[in-house]
Amino acid sequence: MTEGALSLDPLVVGVILAMALVTALTKVGGLWLLSRIEVSERAEAGLSVLPGAIVIAILGPELADGGPAEWGAAGVVLLVTWRTGSILAALCAGIAAVVLLRGLL
Repeated sequence: MTEGALSLDPLVVGVILAMALVTALTKVGGLWLLSRIEVSERAEAGLSVLPGAIVIAILGPELADGGPAEWGAAGVVLLVTWRTGSILAALCAGIAAVVLLRGLL
């Protein structure tokens, strides 16, 4: 194989596709289930903040071990979240900021 060539292991591709299928089925199943039951306001409020809580649970330990680039990117994320209210925009800005700051620092 030449340097830089990409080879895909069929097992790895199969596992990734299976994980994507299970993820999609979980989301569809959850939406289907929630459409069939009445959810209290408290449960609905909890479900609405779940994506942000998951992101924090994943990125929190990275930030705790991070250096100036990671802390600077966290500041960018907070600013973008505060100004836009969009988790997706904040994540994109944070990724760009950490890449840029790592290159500069």
